[in-house]
Amino acid sequence: MHSTNPLPLLAIVTTTVASAADAQRLASGAVQARLAACVQVEAIASHYVWQGAQHEDAEWRLVCKTLPRAVGALRDWLRAQHPYEVPQLLSHSVQAEADYAQWVAQQVDPAARSKR
Repeated sequence: MHSTNPLPLLAIVTTTVASAADAQRLASGAVQARLAACVQVEAIASHYVWQGAQHEDAEWRLVCKTLPRAVGALRDWLRAQHPYEVPQLLSHSVQAEADYAQWVAQQVDPAARSKR
């Protein structure tokens, strides 16, 4: 039988950058600033049109796990630190297992540590 308790909500914020160095800088900085509990970096190929020309480039996607209440601050921080003129900043809510959601809360919200 499945539990009737709803799973906790977390937020995912994604962005892309053109270099591994920028990906590492943003991932490390977001975690250090406690805006994200975890940032995964994935190598991807992007196809897009920019300034009238079609491009295909290697990029790195950052997948940031955070709390819903921290999304605005994380997006603001990423925009300020981002090397792109028009950065992709996407966010959505996801359901997570309670123990993982608790860990994310402890990493993003230092006050949550004292509630253990």
